[in-house]
Amino acid sequence: MLVQLATAAAVVAVCVLVFVLLGVQQLRAEAETSALNIARTIAVDPQVRAAVAEISADPGTPRRADLTGGPLQELATDVTARTGTLFVVITDDHGIRLAHPDPALLGQPVSTDFRDVLAGNEVITWQQGTLGVSARAKVPIWPPGADGARPPGASPVGEVSVGFEPSSVFDDLPALLGGVAAAAGAGVLLAAIAGIVLRRRWERLTLGLQPEELVALVQNQAAVLDGVGDGVVALDHRGVVRLCNDAARRMLQLGDPTGMSLERLGIAPAILAAAREGTASAGVVVGDRVLYADAQPVRHGGRDLGTVLIIRDRTDVAALSERLDTVRAMTGALRVQRHEFANRLHVAVAMLDADRPAEAREFLGEQLHRGPVDYPVESIDRIGDSLLHALIGAHALEAGERGVRISVDPDSLLLAPLIDVEDVAAVLGNLVDNAVQAAVEGHEPRHVQIGCFTDGHDLVLTVADSGAGVRADIDLFVRSGRTAVDIDRVHGLGVGLPLSRELARRGGGDVWLISPGGTSAHTGAVFGARLRGVLGDARVDDSPDPGSAPRGIADRRDPTP
Repeated sequence: MLVQLATAAAVVAVCVLVFVLLGVQQLRAEAETSALNIARTIAVDPQVRAAVAEISADPGTPRRADLTGGPLQELATDVTARTGTLFVVITDDHGIRLAHPDPALLGQPVSTDFRDVLAGNEVITWQQGTLGVSARAKVPIWPPGADGARPPGASPVGEVSVGFEPSSVFDDLPALLGGVAAAAGAGVLLAAIAGIVLRRRWERLTLGLQPEELVALVQNQAAVLDGVGDGVVALDHRGVVRLCNDAARRMLQLGDPTGMSLERLGIAPAILAAAREGTASAGVVVGDRVLYADAQPVRHGGRDLGTVLIIRDRTDVAALSERLDTVRAMTGALRVQRHEFANRLHVAVAMLDADRPAEAREFLGEQLHRGPVDYPVESIDRIGDSLLHALIGAHALEAGERGVRISVDPDSLLLAPLIDVEDVAAVLGNLVDNAVQAAVEGHEPRHVQIGCFTDGHDLVLTVADSGAGVRADIDLFVRSGRTAVDIDRVHGLGVGLPLSRELARRGGGDVWLISPGGTSAHTGAVFGARLRGVLGDARVDDSPDPGSAPRGIADRRDPTP
């Protein structure tokens, strides 16, 4: 504010100085013009021209006594009285005063140079004379011609000098200065009022922060926003984006959202709800990322400034959670196997203690032929990998508790061992969980069928359920735009399928919907997955009997799109 007032005062001072200088110059010019006009008027007067020409023609010097009451002295005195001039002086061609305000100086030469005037020129100047400094105009007097005009080739016979004293010239200067001073004061006052108004507005807009504090705040803000991995979106009280860091733009797949509302940006409904209510949102899939949004209202000095939306990428955490669930299921299956094997060993030990080694040997041989625990899964013997065998069996046990029967497609054939168990377990677990949920919501009999096929070192999975199918207007792999009803139709929070696709695509594979189903009461959706490079070399000794060998993947139509 002080800088603004100082600038306004400096501008006003410069303007005042300019106006004063212009006013003084104008008053000087008006005085000079008035003196010149009076001098010209006297110089062209016929009586003056005739009288001066007659005196100049006389070779002698005119006497003061003759000039004191002469017509020229009376004319000069009369003009001086009527025009307010300081003096009116008339001289002959030798500079002898023929009329002068001081009669004692009549008949004496003038104190200023008169040669330029007698050369026929008009002179306007400020000079020091016997009466002091004055603005004076000097005009030559020409001899009268036959018709009153100046004769050709004639020389001036005298001069007329008219002057104004400075005090009379600048009589209007105080009024001029008063007006300029009043205007200058009004300008400074308006500048002060405008400065106060602007200062209050700036304080209100900047929350009372000074410029140096704003600079520090911007620097700290840039350092914090660019230094954190979370996305930050600042909204004003109307829900318009005022700030969005690079992490938020990348996560939400936005261009330049500044100045736009979240609704116009097409943000997921869950994030919009969190921003409006100032709460945290559940996992939301945007593209191939799982995001969580946390909205916090911002207040300062009792004013509602808006909302800060924190966007966190939890894709890796969600993937680890899915894998942890799979590991937990596998652990449960292995615990069941351990318990079952312990029971079998107890039988064998009891036979040996009873001194029945032949029967114990026969019992152990039978168990070796039967293999691991007999899970309630039809055709599960088509799965040669023990971990995948146990995983399907564990899911079957859980599904059985919900009234859903899980079976393996009799056309399945998996002889090679898994070398990337985690991704396979996560993808298959998500597909099976969704299928079981769909079957639970469908009609009886409720069942899920799993197909496992080999294609070189690639594993191809199919999962079909007996549910109601998937509506054509629902994209199962994109969360945005789905309602709570839609979420129920796709069996969960809508995170598992996008994560499964992401896990598969990271290795060059994919997860897709083979058939939406819904054509009849027991034809649900069919999903497919291809996981590349997750199988090792096939073990020939684990192949089933030739008489019951099913068709492999080469004998089936490849379900990949």
